Formats: sequence, C-alpha cells, structure tokens
Amino acid sequence: MIVDPDPPGSLIRLLRVGRIVSPTAPDATDILIADGRIAAIGRDLAVPADWNVDIVEARELMAVPAFIDQHAHVTGGGGEGGPGTRCPGIGAAEIAAMGIGTVVGVLGTDCVSRSPADLLAKVRGLRAEGIDAYMYTGAYRVPPPTLTGDVQRDLAWIPEVIGVGEIAISDHRSSQPRQHEIERLVSEARVGAMLAGKRGICHFHVGDGPRGLEVLRRLLSETEIPADQVIPTHVNRRHELLEEAAEYAKMFGASVDVTAFDDCPGDHEYSALNAVRTLLDAGVSDDRITISSDCNGSLPEFDARGDYVGMRVARNTALLGDWQRIVRDGVLPLDRALGLVSGNVARVLGLHHRKGRVAAGFDADVTLLDANLQPRQTFVAGRCVHASG
Repeated sequence: MIVDPDPPGSLIRLLRVGRIVSPTAPDATDILIADGRIAAIGRDLAVPADWNVDIVEARELMAVPAFIDQHAHVTGGGGEGGPGTRCPGIGAAEIAAMGIGTVVGVLGTDCVSRSPADLLAKVRGLRAEGIDAYMYTGAYRVPPPTLTGDVQRDLAWIPEVIGVGEIAISDHRSSQPRQHEIERLVSEARVGAMLAGKRGICHFHVGDGPRGLEVLRRLLSETEIPADQVIPTHVNRRHELLEEAAEYAKMFGASVDVTAFDDCPGDHEYSALNAVRTLLDAGVSDDRITISSDCNGSLPEFDARGDYVGMRVARNTALLGDWQRIVRDGVLPLDRALGLVSGNVARVLGLHHRKGRVAAGFDADVTLLDANLQPRQTFVAGRCVHASG
C-alpha cells in the first residue's frame, strides 16, 4: 500500500515491507521509526495498542537506504553562454522521486551571480521541504568564495557546510590554480573540519585537460594529506581520465566519483554503468567508487578554440537509471551496488555514523523499491517526501 506524504506531527511510524536490503538486517521485514531515527528493525514488531503509530503496509516492496547525491547544483548551474544560459534549480519532489534522501549542493563556474549565501538559503529551503541537504563552500575558482570570508570558519561555524568544492582542475574554466594553492586550500579545509568534527572533503571537478589528476597525485605524494580528504569527480568524462582514476584509486586507496551523465544512456562509453564496470575490471574495490548526478548543472559544448557553442541542463534521472542497470546487468549484486549511492557516499562525506544503512540508531532515511528497482516511496528522517502509485 502506498501512503500519501505525511500529515504534520507524525512521530512514530512502522514500515512493514517484503525485505530489507542492508548488511545489518538480512532477515528483517519491519522498521520502527521514532522521532526521525530508526528505533528498531526485526520481524513482526509489535507496538502497544494505545500508541499513535502510522503503519505502512508495503509487503510488495523492499526497503533500502535512501540514496545520497554528493554533487547537485540545487540552485542551478551554467551561465557559460551568458545570462540566458543559467540553469534552473531543483526542488525536493524531483530529488525524492529518484529515491534520493540526502543531497550536497554545489556551485560551479558561476560564483558571480550565484553565491554561497544563495546556496545556503536553498539548502535550508530543501530541508524545510523534507530533504536532508548540505553544501560545499566555494566554487570552481581558487581562492574560493565563502560565507564568512574564510574556509576554516565556514566549516567550523556553519553546520550545513561539510566540505569545499567543486574546485576546478584540468579545465579551461578553472582559475588555473598552482600546486601550492591547492595544497593550502586542502589543508585549510582539513583543519576547519577537524575543529567542527567533520570530514571536510575537498570535492574536485576534473575537466577535459591533459593534466588530469596530476595535481591530486602530487598532493597525496608530497604532503601529509590523507587520501580520504580529496574526491575527484567527473572521472568518466574521457577514457584516459578513467584509466588514470583507476590507478589513482589503487595507488592511494582513494575514492573516486563517477558522474551519471544524462546524455550517456546504457552502455555508452562515458556512462556511469560503463565507468563502474571499467573501474572494477581495473581492480578498483567497489567500496572506493561512488556515483553522483551533477543534476541541474550545465552540459556545455565548446569548439576547438574553447568558444561556447551550446548547452543542455543535466538531470538526476540518470543516477537512478545507471544504478538500476548496474544491478540488472550483474555488474554488482544489489547489496554492494547500493554502496555506490548510499553507504560509500556516507563514508566519503563523513556521515557514515548515521546514514547509508538501515540500522537501529541511524537516520530513518529509507527508500522503498518495487521489483523493477523503481522508487515507490522515499522517507527522510521518517517523513514521507515521495509516494507514487
């Protein structure tokens, strides 16, 4: 049975499903939710008759951890072709319909007409709509724009800021940062995050340039910065970069983020499906791979001289579609494939103590999938933010 989105004030909910796919709940079918957290999981859970409990009967569905999208242009991206090419933002309904319960907002090329303050307001708006939302301070350029005038202060003082990004490297749209500037920025993020008890990752946009991941390889080889501090994304934008990303991940035990480009369906060379398959074949552990959407960012086209010739707007539909194909094609079994969009992402972001698993004490972020792996309901902190018939 599919229920309507929550009435206000609901605190206790019992989900009865066909099965729960999570390492901690191999035989469980019931999830008891109280005050936004998972209070218990098991079989045939009973609650006192006088409790005001909303019971959701969904025996035909499976429960999985709600997806986490670590790279979403929630305020919209673009602008490379002038003011008329600014991309629109995205709302909670579009996010939750893809089974996503948590997003991290990001600024890209345009940090002139868009600012970290705009992004923070949007993140707080999404939270009010029921999505758990965070943000990176900064944008493509180095030094990055910030909320307080300082990266460390942003991380230490603003709860929604969990890292810095997306910092552009190997791209003609970047500020062409020098190695020492990157090292200083990453170290600032690390210290600010330590003061706040956060992971404080630096999320790097990697462009088409021939330098690829050179700056990150030097960073990890020549400094004391740990590999889990830096996450390169868009590593599947060309074959040579993907091969370099595989070696980078194996050499440093690092994580790499694949983009679900929505113009690369199915077995296309640069699709997330093909990228994950290629990384696995190269010997990268699946727990070091994540997938993000880049939704509502721009997909600009430039000619050989770097002049703008056109643009499309990215969507988040490919994240779900490519993930479904990874499971259906047997690239990874369902439980491990979930890590690409939930558990692995939670670890990368430093949210693994409360997200990425269906387990007692964790946030009640649960997606109910049908037999075709299609999201039918998405719960965030126990609140239903998406329901489809």
